[in-house]
Amino acid sequence: MSNAHWQLILNGKSAGDEAVREAVDVMRGRGQTLSVRVTWEAGDAERYVREAIEAGAAVIVAGGGDGTLSEVAEAMARTSLSAAALPALSLLPLGTANDFATAAGIADDALAALELITHSDARPIDLLQIEGDGKVHWCANLASGGFGTEVTVETHEGLKKMLGGLAYVITGISRVGQIEPIQARIHGDGFDWEGGFIALGIGNGRQAGGGQVLCPDALLDDGLLDLTIVPVLSGEVVSTLGTLFSEGKHAALDQVASRTRLQEVWIEAEQPLTLNLDGEPLQARRFHVRCEGARLRMHLPVETALLGG
Repeated sequence: MSNAHWQLILNGKSAGDEAVREAVDVMRGRGQTLSVRVTWEAGDAERYVREAIEAGAAVIVAGGGDGTLSEVAEAMARTSLSAAALPALSLLPLGTANDFATAAGIADDALAALELITHSDARPIDLLQIEGDGKVHWCANLASGGFGTEVTVETHEGLKKMLGGLAYVITGISRVGQIEPIQARIHGDGFDWEGGFIALGIGNGRQAGGGQVLCPDALLDDGLLDLTIVPVLSGEVVSTLGTLFSEGKHAALDQVASRTRLQEVWIEAEQPLTLNLDGEPLQARRFHVRCEGARLRMHLPVETALLGG
């Protein structure tokens, strides 16, 4: 692997990160061929992915947050190549929240994240495929809707730069008392739910929005999506918050949410709703979400909780 070509596709916001520059220099000093491409505008990631494939790269490293990971993964998934024929995917976490990396156990140290490629085999992972606005979109981590989506979308970029994940908490607190339930029907094979919800998670990964664990049991390699629906809570709120602090978030979620695993799910809302695809908002009244099993190969920690194999 040391002589194989790697290509780092780096989010332009992190172009001046000295730790990244030092990590790249260290890997090159060890004999690793590693090229760097920096995104500047829409379409750059897709162009760099094509370049890496044409150059015969063994690994494409997404340097950024969850949005960058999904953007690179989507560009790879849109090709006609199979997972075996595509370069492997890896992640250098540089985002505000790094929800995927946190759940997967990928180090936020730049050098350690790059060294993971040499210390692990590339494993098959699933992706989410979403149809909602007449187009097909892909998502590597989690599609979310409701209160959490509004918080993520409305958190100011400057606040995120100053406070990191805490910015999502502050924005969320400011929205308490303003939560409007979304009326929808959500259904799939053997599952049919209808009503008002305040949070929705469709997971390949487990968390989004700066640590909101909506799909605590999701796996990247099971060929299924994890669905979590948090309905209007009414009088259950107090007891739920008690459970949250005494037994943990997972127990609280089990107490109030409807949860299942499906290969695909349909969402039909009375009014346009927004799904957050790893930071990319998508608005429509109807969505079709399916799990595309083993669409890519990815370098992940050997002991990650996100792989079931």
